[in-house]
Amino acid sequence: MSTVVVIGSQWGDEGKGKIVDLLTEYAHIVVRFQGGNNAGHTLVVNGDKFIFHLIPSGILYEDKLCLIGNGVVLDPAVLLEEIDKLAQSGRQITPDRLKISEMTHIIMPYHRLLDHAREAAKSGTKKIGTTGRGIGPCYEDKMARTGIRAVDFLNASLLKEKIQEALKEKNALFKHFGVDIMNAGDVYSEYMNYADRLAPYITDITAILHQAQRNGENILCEGAQGTLLDIDHGTYPYVTSSNTVAGAACTGAGIGPTRIDYVLGICKAYTTRVGGGPFPTELFDEVGDIIQKNGHEFGATTGRRRRCGWLDAVALKNSVYTNGIDGLAITKLDVLSGLETVKICNEYQYNGQRYHSIPKSMEKLTAIQPLYKNLAGWTEDLTTIRSYEDLPPKTRQYLKEIEDLAETPLAIISVGPGREQTLLLRNPFESAKK
Repeated sequence: MSTVVVIGSQWGDEGKGKIVDLLTEYAHIVVRFQGGNNAGHTLVVNGDKFIFHLIPSGILYEDKLCLIGNGVVLDPAVLLEEIDKLAQSGRQITPDRLKISEMTHIIMPYHRLLDHAREAAKSGTKKIGTTGRGIGPCYEDKMARTGIRAVDFLNASLLKEKIQEALKEKNALFKHFGVDIMNAGDVYSEYMNYADRLAPYITDITAILHQAQRNGENILCEGAQGTLLDIDHGTYPYVTSSNTVAGAACTGAGIGPTRIDYVLGICKAYTTRVGGGPFPTELFDEVGDIIQKNGHEFGATTGRRRRCGWLDAVALKNSVYTNGIDGLAITKLDVLSGLETVKICNEYQYNGQRYHSIPKSMEKLTAIQPLYKNLAGWTEDLTTIRSYEDLPPKTRQYLKEIEDLAETPLAIISVGPGREQTLLLRNPFESAKK
């Protein structure tokens, strides 16, 4: 039995969905433990493309159990849309295959409206770049102990009462921002329809996970976004509203820290980020455009063009020790083929001083200069390669440099979007600490 946590080691969009899909073959249960539908995982299986925002990526395996943990904030309309789309493709998602924690907090329409109103009131660089999905306001209500949880869907009178109470405050805010107020009756009617459909999926998933560990089953914990977007450890305030680090699997699913056996960090062969915020290795030249084009770098959730830059090993090493990463999965290595030179940032410089960790001061972080190690590029197409030994020597040298700078062994290398375009060097379930 092993419990493996998969997290992003950059600013998200590292390809976690594909890696989770791959590792699900070895798991009995897949659990999503944080974030909301502000995250999107793109999977390509037998040429078919799937994009999930809430359903765990392991859902494409019919014999696996998928769980949505209490650390997630859940938009019921989005979840039901995903369930319905899968049904249209011949994949029926029953409560035997998907379960929702009773303690999962629910995104309400007033959360989305408040999200948009606040962002619209900001100007220029003060804009955070929120997806507007209501994620932050939902987490705010959770911390204020005024949130609506999945278990409230099972009590109609309590749900109505909580909506009425919430709108007393939210409508006052809407008046402040100059937007239309909401009617509690309309919100209640809409959400009771969701409640009727989702009620069979709602249960105590912590108990399920505990029993699975007692039974010696493999559990795969799926994170969303990336370490540098963590509300505590990321590039604050340009972050998401949840903890994206590996430790969040404990609080977001109800798994004790001593029960985590292996942490896999997903890392693109380069770096991207969506929205505002500092990005030391960002490229504004032709190379950046080439990476963006070859990597099809558009957000799965927003469709926004991702900013692209060289691999930032300073940030990567920060993620390694913050998460306790045991092994790295390098994704999109094929995107760099054809570049004459590839670079890795191994230090920062600010006012003549060298930094080997991420400055916490936003003033420093936005002004630091990346210092690079230059390596020879390669011209070979990697997409048909199926073993590490068949990779070009210059590609292997690039990977070795990443491994050395991160002080972490490589476990997986991805050379394309398909399941078959993956080199499994070490299986995390077999390499887990016992």
